Amino acid sequence: MPVLTRLIPSPVVVDIRPGALDDLASVLADQRISQSGRLAIAVSGGSGARLRERLTPTLPGADWFEVGGGTIDDAVRLADKMKSGRYDAVVGLGGGKVIDCAKYSAARIGLPMVAVATNLSHDGICSPVSILDNDAGRGSYGVPTPIALLIDLAVIREAPIRFVRSGIGDALSNISAVADWELSHRVNGEKVDGLAAAMARQAGEAVLRHPGGCGDDGFLTVLSEGLVLSGIAMSIAGHTRPSSGACHEISHAIDLLYPGRAASHGEQVGIGAAFAMHLRGDRESSRVMADALRRHGLPVVAREIGFSDEEFVRAVEFAPETRPGRYTILEHLDLSPEQIKDAYTDYVASVTD
Repeated sequence: MPVLTRLIPSPVVVDIRPGALDDLASVLADQRISQSGRLAIAVSGGSGARLRERLTPTLPGADWFEVGGGTIDDAVRLADKMKSGRYDAVVGLGGGKVIDCAKYSAARIGLPMVAVATNLSHDGICSPVSILDNDAGRGSYGVPTPIALLIDLAVIREAPIRFVRSGIGDALSNISAVADWELSHRVNGEKVDGLAAAMARQAGEAVLRHPGGCGDDGFLTVLSEGLVLSGIAMSIAGHTRPSSGACHEISHAIDLLYPGRAASHGEQVGIGAAFAMHLRGDRESSRVMADALRRHGLPVVAREIGFSDEEFVRAVEFAPETRPGRYTILEHLDLSPEQIKDAYTDYVASVTD
């Protein structure tokens, strides 16, 4: 008998609204994630610590653990501290570093993980990947998708607006990433999962086309949903292809070549995505993407994040080395440094006129 359906790894709870955080305990109990209330909650020393005071009375059975940073060592230490307790689940309460550490730690000790995002800086809030710093720089570690996800829009609005802007750049980059995936299919026969591609692309398109702004609940809901769908798309595909192409290669190159100078992840992949669309010859899409980035207060050219044209060209040249075996428009064109310079000059003229 043919298999007529497939199971999709996804959270059993996705709660995106103002006030969602106030219902954390009841949501976990109602969904049988933690009926006993025995939770290990990972928080940062910043927003998470402030929310701890607010939530402690509603979570009397929880133990709280402060995450020191976003390294693999931090995640291992967190797991070691948690493994002696008899917990139902691990809750990551905070930004990207806390959630990535909590995802890795939960996987290490075999517990389900609940993500409670306090900002929308990237699609890691619901992805099957933990991005953690290591001795070699930065690594991607496969982990289970969070079993539940809560995003309180009132809390999101309290975070610096740069985090929302970063999430916008990450969501928009899906459009370029899927185009790279489809290019690899046409040239190399790489298999494209149609459902994962559709989810990732539509997540980016929804953010691209929405008329709202960073402080608008309607827009923040669409952005949150887009980041969630991006994470689920990666779970369906079994890799990061739906949300990572030339745009992310360029960002990784910036991180490696210019440590300590990098802008936010979303700012870098946003510029990378708009430039990659230009390299494909789709100048209209490149301009539309650049206009959306600019409308939300994001940079569209390298000098707006503190890099010279020459430094950006060097990053684009080095970018394919950051993801060996991945085929994008950069590998396809295989441009010389002089050709990259010419293309970037043309891109700047196109998006800044």
